[in-house]
Amino acid sequence: MKRLTSLFGTIALALCAGALFLAQASAFSVAVPHYVDPVSTVAADCYAVGQRVAAQNGGTLAKASSATRGGQAVCVIVVLVPGKEGERPRRAEIVVPQG
Repeated sequence: MKRLTSLFGTIALALCAGALFLAQASAFSVAVPHYVDPVSTVAADCYAVGQRVAAQNGGTLAKASSATRGGQAVCVIVVLVPGKEGERPRRAEIVVPQG
C-alpha cells in the first residue's frame, strides 16, 4: 500500500510539473507583442530626405533629425555647403515637411 501511495504521489507531481511547464510555454508565445519602432523609420526617412537636399544644394549632409514645428512633423536638415574661393564651408539649416 505504501508503494502504491508513493507511486500516485510521483505521478501527481509529474503531472503538476508538466502542466506548469505547458502553462509557461503557452504564456511565452502569447506575451510577446509585435512591436514596430516608429522612431527609426522616421529617422531613416529624414536621413534620405537630407541626402537628397544635400545633393540638390551641392553640399554634404551634416545632420538630419525629425521635429515638430507648429504642430506639424518636419525634418530638420543641416547641410555644409562649400565656401567660395577656399573659404570655410557654410552651414545651411533647411526645414522640410515630413512625408
